[in-house]
Amino acid sequence: MVDTFLSPLDSINKKRQNTVVISEAALASGILVGLNQLWYADYPKSDFHFINDNSEWLQMDKLGHSFSSYHLGRFGAEMLQWSGASKKNQLIYGSGLGFAFLTAVEVMDGYSSEWGASSGDIIANASGTALYVSQELIWKEQRITPKFSFHTTQYATQRPEVLGSSFTEQILKDYNGQTYWLSVNLYSFSKGSKIPKWLNLALGYGAEGMITGNRENNGLFLTQNPQRLRQFYLSFDVDLTKINTKSHFLKTLFSVLNTVKIPAPTIEMAHFNDVKLHFIYF
Repeated sequence: MVDTFLSPLDSINKKRQNTVVISEAALASGILVGLNQLWYADYPKSDFHFINDNSEWLQMDKLGHSFSSYHLGRFGAEMLQWSGASKKNQLIYGSGLGFAFLTAVEVMDGYSSEWGASSGDIIANASGTALYVSQELIWKEQRITPKFSFHTTQYATQRPEVLGSSFTEQILKDYNGQTYWLSVNLYSFSKGSKIPKWLNLALGYGAEGMITGNRENNGLFLTQNPQRLRQFYLSFDVDLTKINTKSHFLKTLFSVLNTVKIPAPTIEMAHFNDVKLHFIYF
């Protein structure tokens, strides 16, 4: 029963299509209303304005925007595929979901005196959507997938109101513990080879030493200002969507879980000259 329900259709089903549209609209509206009440309501409004925050957090926040836009768009396209929508409509209406939603959040930022709309965020949102759409147009499959991993750090306890006071908050707020990956499926670039279809090579980027967006402001909260480091990673990964199964339940589960990088042995390089080996990195 579940497998039949989750099975995509070859032609449009109006009932499924209406379910997708109404569900996405209701969910997005609910999240935006909740954000307005929980995040923006405590701060005064202002005229719409832009800010330049491109140098902050060593660009970790921009990678977060790109990652979110890609996967929201991917899920939007897959939901339309489930309803039987054409490939054209999947790309036009489904994959644009992430960009549209995050642009709405950016507009809310723009009317808040505490923040402001960021052109860098908008470009990052567009890049995530473009990564999904371009691969579908060129290869008709996703060979390069943005992924995410997280580990707790010492920095969150030093400024929990910004970096998170609980594990759940830290996943979202502590840029020091986040790593963003581009996970490349090796078989997709060498079809017919004996490379396992699920095996990926992942290139990662992270940063640490960040208590505030800019280094010069760290001294406002710490007597000793930590060195801010960019970190680059090389690791193996698994593309869960390439695991062969006839179960549509498992395919759906694998699609959701494929946003997360699998823990694996990893090479880390900081400042291009400090190399570390991690038996398991997450």
